[in-house]
Amino acid sequence: MNKKVAFYTLGCKLNFSETSTIAGGFTTEGFDRVDFSEPADIYVINTCSVTENADKRFKTIVKQAQKANPKRLWLP
Repeated sequence: MNKKVAFYTLGCKLNFSETSTIAGGFTTEGFDRVDFSEPADIYVINTCSVTENADKRFKTIVKQAQKANPKRLWLP
């Protein structure tokens, strides 16, 4: 059974391009990509902190991921 990875991207087109590149690396390593709302072994949140709204949205997304999978190790 392959490990699962989920992605969430906030920000500009560059952020979405970076996420696509990162996702390709995980796929190459045998990970299955799942929706961010599903349990995963790894959650990748790609964002920038240009605005206060982006920071607030990031915190909300992290809390959602933690709630969906509370037994995972969470790193900043």
